[in-house]
Amino acid sequence: SMLTVVRKALTNASGGFSIDPMVGVEHAVITHAHADHARRGSLNYYTSHSGVDILKVRIGKNAKVTGFDFGEKFVIGNVELSFHPAGHILGSAQVRMQKVTTGTREPYGETWVVSGDYKRDPDPTCEPFEEVKCDVFITEATFGTPAYQWPKGIDLGRQIFDWSEKNRLNGISSVLFAYSLGKAQRVLGVLQPYLKRPVYCHSAVTPLNDCYRSRGISLAPTVCLSTVDEDADLSGELFLVPQTFLKSKQSKLLGEKFETAFASGWMADSSRRTFGGYDTGFVMSDHADWNDLVATVLATGAKRVYVQHRGNGALVRHLRSLGIQAFPDTALETKSVEQMSFL
Repeated sequence: SMLTVVRKALTNASGGFSIDPMVGVEHAVITHAHADHARRGSLNYYTSHSGVDILKVRIGKNAKVTGFDFGEKFVIGNVELSFHPAGHILGSAQVRMQKVTTGTREPYGETWVVSGDYKRDPDPTCEPFEEVKCDVFITEATFGTPAYQWPKGIDLGRQIFDWSEKNRLNGISSVLFAYSLGKAQRVLGVLQPYLKRPVYCHSAVTPLNDCYRSRGISLAPTVCLSTVDEDADLSGELFLVPQTFLKSKQSKLLGEKFETAFASGWMADSSRRTFGGYDTGFVMSDHADWNDLVATVLATGAKRVYVQHRGNGALVRHLRSLGIQAFPDTALETKSVEQMSFL
């Protein structure tokens, strides 16, 4: 097998590398810089060229990181690898792999692709998803049930702008909760055509905004909250912050009246808006929905598919009904691999 699961990481033993390892390894191939995919402690990191700066913000500026252009081939051990856009956040990548012959380094055998996290919806702040043909595909399935289907063709920037502008005209501050990396920048990207007033961003968001802007990504104007005087009156403004913000001393900048919203795929489930205590929710996901997960697997042409995150769920069952050999990613654990005759 090209990959097995070792200490919860997809690992190629002969090549000596792991993909998105949770512990330090010699060679860490990183799909993107979210904390559940990129950790400190490895000797060498490999990622897409446009994801290098973001990765260093997250794991440390002194980390040894090598960046590759999308589609550029490189070899670790006896495996040829290349990165291909995943459409999740800026620099996010799928990893394509094929074994090479020692000496000649000619590729042979099955082609494997690890998707990382991905989406196919348009996003002005990252490279669009690329379909990559392969024999074996390892796909995420964060929203891998038919219940999660994103509305298509929606102008999310206009939706968020209209909500915040209505609040502003009524003297109400708008507090939009969004993950600091990827989601926050996507919000700023879709707001850019509409918003002239600055968005007040949490200090965790600011250095990541800088990474995006340095890559030529257009974002709405922003002000870092760490630069704002504690007695400033920001009533009616738009805040882009993590959910912990309301418990911080800075929350008094909101004034007496504010509304909250959350930008997430989880908002497709209307009950979550109520249970989360949000005044509204925007269905903005950086992951593929059910239809796009299925469409992507079919587009790869893969004969064998392993599913991460919801490995025993609806996607595995659906793919099997289509005649595709589909398995939870736990089937790649070392003991399981030894027992699987088809590998």
